[in-house]
Amino acid sequence: MRKRILGIDPGLNITGYGVIDVGPSGVSIVEAGVVRGKTRGDVPARVREIHEGITDVITSLKPTVMAMEELYSHYERPKTAIIMGHARGVLCLAAAQNDLTFHSYAATQIKKILTGSGRAPKSQMQDSIRRELGLSEVPEPADVADALAVALCHHYLSKIATTI
Repeated sequence: MRKRILGIDPGLNITGYGVIDVGPSGVSIVEAGVVRGKTRGDVPARVREIHEGITDVITSLKPTVMAMEELYSHYERPKTAIIMGHARGVLCLAAAQNDLTFHSYAATQIKKILTGSGRAPKSQMQDSIRRELGLSEVPEPADVADALAVALCHHYLSKIATTI
């Protein structure tokens, strides 16, 4: 049975997405890219653009599950976390509106699953994704690589959960 996973790296300016198929022959990329919030300074307009963009991805690619990186808040930048919450909110809404099961993973958990270290640098993560998916180059921009990492993390963790 085929499972199609939509991985999301949420952002108010750029939201990365990666859709992978998991089947008997392994894992393959269906599509990966970014949704850009084009309207500067207008948060309501940007979250609408993100919602519409991800809804288009869901409608056209028909994933069976959505996985997203959890919100991380650094105590020195609480405003960033609040702004990111807007993006996560409309992404969760898009999942709910399309009856997608939703899972969320901490960045350290994603890194540990893919590299063995929760503190792996971005370059090590990108190289791991390139290898895991059999790509000739690292996915660009970094938002796309991060989204594919979330999708792969979900795949590996759900695979473990079904064998226990």
